Amino acid sequence: MRIKEDDIYKTAFSTRYGHFEFVVMPFGLTNAPAVFMDLMNRVFKEFLDRFVIVFIDDILVYSTNKDEHIEHLKIVLTTLKCHALYAKFSKCEFWLREVAFLGHVITGHGLSVDPAKVEAIINWPRPTTVTEIRSFLGLASYYRKFVNGFSAIALPLTKLTRKNVLFLWTKECQEAFDELKTRLTTAPVLVMPCGIEGFQIYSDASLKGLGCVLMQNGKVVAYASRQLKDSERNYPTHDLELAAVIFALKIWRHYLYGAQCEIFTDHKSLKYIFSQKEINMRQRRWLELIKDYDVDIKYHPGKANIVADALSRKHLAPMIVPLTEQKEMLREIQNLELLTCTTTSQTQGVFFHLVAENYIKDRVRKAMNQDPMFLKILEKVKNGQSIAFTEHDGLLFLNGRLCIPHVDALRSEILYEVHNTTYSIHPGRTKMYQDLKKDFWWPGMKTDVIQYIAKCHTCQLVKAEHQKPGGYLQSLPIPEWKWDDITMDFFMGLPRSKAGNNGIWVIVDRLMKVAHFIPMKNDSPVQKLVDQYIDSVIKYHGIPRSIISDRDGRFTSNTWKLVQKRLGTKLLYSTAFHPQTDGQSERTIQVLEDLLRMVVLDLKGSWEKYLSLVEFSYNNSYQSSIQMAPFEALYGRRCRNPLSWAEDGEHKLFPRDQINKMNNKLTLVRERLKIAQDRQQKYYNARHRQVEFNIGDMVCLKIKPFKGISRIRRLGKLSPRFVGPFVISEKIGPVAYRLVLSDALQNLHDVFHVSSLRKYMADPDKIVPSEQIQIESDLSSPTEPYKIIDWQNKQLRNREVRFVKIWWKGHGIHEATWEKEEDMRDFFPQIFNAEPD
Repeated sequence: MRIKEDDIYKTAFSTRYGHFEFVVMPFGLTNAPAVFMDLMNRVFKEFLDRFVIVFIDDILVYSTNKDEHIEHLKIVLTTLKCHALYAKFSKCEFWLREVAFLGHVITGHGLSVDPAKVEAIINWPRPTTVTEIRSFLGLASYYRKFVNGFSAIALPLTKLTRKNVLFLWTKECQEAFDELKTRLTTAPVLVMPCGIEGFQIYSDASLKGLGCVLMQNGKVVAYASRQLKDSERNYPTHDLELAAVIFALKIWRHYLYGAQCEIFTDHKSLKYIFSQKEINMRQRRWLELIKDYDVDIKYHPGKANIVADALSRKHLAPMIVPLTEQKEMLREIQNLELLTCTTTSQTQGVFFHLVAENYIKDRVRKAMNQDPMFLKILEKVKNGQSIAFTEHDGLLFLNGRLCIPHVDALRSEILYEVHNTTYSIHPGRTKMYQDLKKDFWWPGMKTDVIQYIAKCHTCQLVKAEHQKPGGYLQSLPIPEWKWDDITMDFFMGLPRSKAGNNGIWVIVDRLMKVAHFIPMKNDSPVQKLVDQYIDSVIKYHGIPRSIISDRDGRFTSNTWKLVQKRLGTKLLYSTAFHPQTDGQSERTIQVLEDLLRMVVLDLKGSWEKYLSLVEFSYNNSYQSSIQMAPFEALYGRRCRNPLSWAEDGEHKLFPRDQINKMNNKLTLVRERLKIAQDRQQKYYNARHRQVEFNIGDMVCLKIKPFKGISRIRRLGKLSPRFVGPFVISEKIGPVAYRLVLSDALQNLHDVFHVSSLRKYMADPDKIVPSEQIQIESDLSSPTEPYKIIDWQNKQLRNREVRFVKIWWKGHGIHEATWEKEEDMRDFFPQIFNAEPD
């Protein structure tokens, strides 16, 4: 198994030959067993508890006869080969009558201790310290369910492990030590539960503890006992005996739930617990638990209940683990027997009429004779060679589920009914599979469900993504010199100033982080922007080599392109609907917006009046990426301000020293930017996933991929999340692709970031032509206002703003929204010609 690329460095180790890192899973990783166990469970999921048990790298294949075992072995080995997993022949054992598994020996007669494990206990030298006693008891306790009265025998040893007890090896300790060794060498064989009938529990309680024995058909399955808790020592006898019953039901719930069981107790009054008129709250709580089981409580004299009585009256060691620490393995063994129990034909007949209509029944019956695999299974069922499969009325069932042959698109029709019809409405893969497997079965059904949902056209266009966004961070190269590479963007929608400005042109140096904030109007012509650009940037910093911006119409206009071409500046545009490309401008605008809000709130007045002070404050504030203020990075020294003018005035620098200091600042800034980029890339990539497409792949395009792209055009709540599919015609860099758009979408730029794309699983019979889908240039659904249904004035801070309630086309009146009248007049002036209702 390969290690995830981001985690390879965690496996690093150094030797005298160099530094090494694992690229595949080695021994010793803490999560390696769990990951490998999960892999094996997924590989053998279809066969688990039918004829396969898997524990990490141990695979048990069990069968009832030789022919069946040969078939099961072929299935297991073929499955391993298909998943590129290979068993080492020298470590494999075949045709075994008994097998050592998880420290136990499993045979046809039952469960016994593993002699190899017991040998270590037999050869254990006499303990000389408390730690050695704990080690011995820990190993011996692994098999305590095989030893009757284990805790009583081990009591002298456990006393030595208690706090503030002098370690003194006495004759009683030696006898207990030897007795445990003897008992383990002569441990009885415990039977493995078979089916759900014949269970018996013998329980007893005393002032020392609770004891119980689980038996089936007169043979011991397991022993269990525990010490009383402090509160339980005050229980009356009736409650103590009932507590023993509850203890047994809880500890063996995996055997007894859904099974018939007889409980024998030496406390006769428990027989009438269900008809008792007056019971306390504790007894009521316990009775609710007992009602989950099919039990019959019977009286058994204490003299006859020897084993349980002895278990309850022995001293229990607090450090000994419960007898059921192997219950997981026993549960697996029990499940094996349960799965091979035969289901009656009568039950299956009733089941069939509940889950299948007549027309499906007839088609399945006819198709059954055309499927070679099911014909072979039917023949085995008729010859009595198969236990899991049964036949009724010409139909084949597996554990009560109707088998569907691979004929006449039967499986596809069933998948359609479970997924596409009005009573199902496109469930997800897990829900659909769980609903389907209750009634039907065929080989590879889960894979078919996954593939069917993956190709569902509606699901691909509507369902949201629940995984990390696609595309790793692609950091821009660090500029070589100041103001060589800049970014720019517009911050619009501000209140109009006295000069008529309602926006700010934000220009930032990518290296030094120095920013200029230029007030502007929303409808400023491009030529005026060119004049402002020359006056605010070129006049002070020279002509930059490159400009990064979004695809605003002013930046993509012929006038702007011509000016920059003559200046020798390269224009770099962000990917369509992916503003993260120009993340520096976006982040600067966020800070600028906060500064303007605070200035207007504290100083009152127009925002444009204080814009110069805001720019000064921004450029003289500490930037975490370069670890200094932009002003200091640009000029090599701190900016004078009312707090530091005296300090700055005392320093005298010669011109050569000043030049050296500025050059050192430049080098330091570039180094710190590289560190900041690496750190940002690490955190960004941890929250994203690598996504790659090939030329010719079909993808869906996400509608309205970024919050805030469009503020007026409303995306209908019930509109699809994606449109398409479209074919990829070209790969533009590591995370951008060019699409072949339909004629209806020619107003969109055809290059998109991978985060806006979803892989489309083609199904030609269900593809909807993309020309039928209408979306706007901002990737929002074309929603128009229907009419104004109400007006309202709202007080916002120090001014009153008029709002209108808009009823949108294609939506109910209950989905009407309040919008600013000013914005609606700018975007939809036609709706103000009609009078409100």
